[in-house]
Amino acid sequence: MSGLQINFSPLKEPLGFIKILQWVASIFSFATCGGFKGKTGFLVSCSSHSTKNETVEAAFAYPFRLNQVSFSTAVDPLCNVTWSKYFLIGDFSSSAQFYVTFAVLVFLYCIAALVLYIGYMNLYRESRKIPFIDFLITLIVTFLWLVSTSAWAKALTDIKITTGENFIKEITACTGDVKCYYDSVTSMGSLNVSVIFGFLNMILWGGNAWFVYKETSLHSQSNVSTHGAGTVAPPTGM
Repeated sequence: MSGLQINFSPLKEPLGFIKILQWVASIFSFATCGGFKGKTGFLVSCSSHSTKNETVEAAFAYPFRLNQVSFSTAVDPLCNVTWSKYFLIGDFSSSAQFYVTFAVLVFLYCIAALVLYIGYMNLYRESRKIPFIDFLITLIVTFLWLVSTSAWAKALTDIKITTGENFIKEITACTGDVKCYYDSVTSMGSLNVSVIFGFLNMILWGGNAWFVYKETSLHSQSNVSTHGAGTVAPPTGM
């Protein structure tokens, strides 16, 4: 087995360069989703004659267990209502945590692969198993990027609906003299970016599958069989 041989030339090849892009894209994926914090709120008027509206808010963040997020206000109870007894609806932690955890694992795998390309490329190309394992992992990761990102995109859509103005309809206290008016919700632009990077990762890994495949013995065998099929045997003598 050959030892460590530092060589940065593989980073100039598609195999190594795309791996760097995958590494960077995975960082954006888990950072934009896992680091999100926001809040949604509405205004409350205690009677039709009141001119002052009080704000009621609910702060939420990753992993988006919204059914555990209660409302709060500067004065509680307000309008004879204890708002902390009311919660948002929905638990989207499974999709969010699956997406973020997978992105972190991909991040770690990219680091390991880059170390292998830079320090042990001679071993990588001399071996039959390592390139094939790399190719197999590439296919699996591509598929899991599709699954995790699709699940997270659906969850994000539901989060926007749950934290939007429709949640006021679920608050039974907003009746009679207690008037509730939807105020605002934190922009979820970073979460939209996380979905975009999820699908970008899928494209990067799917595109890189060809370059990883070229390093495997499967590709070399197909080349040999192709050239062999085109060989014309010399004519035999009489």
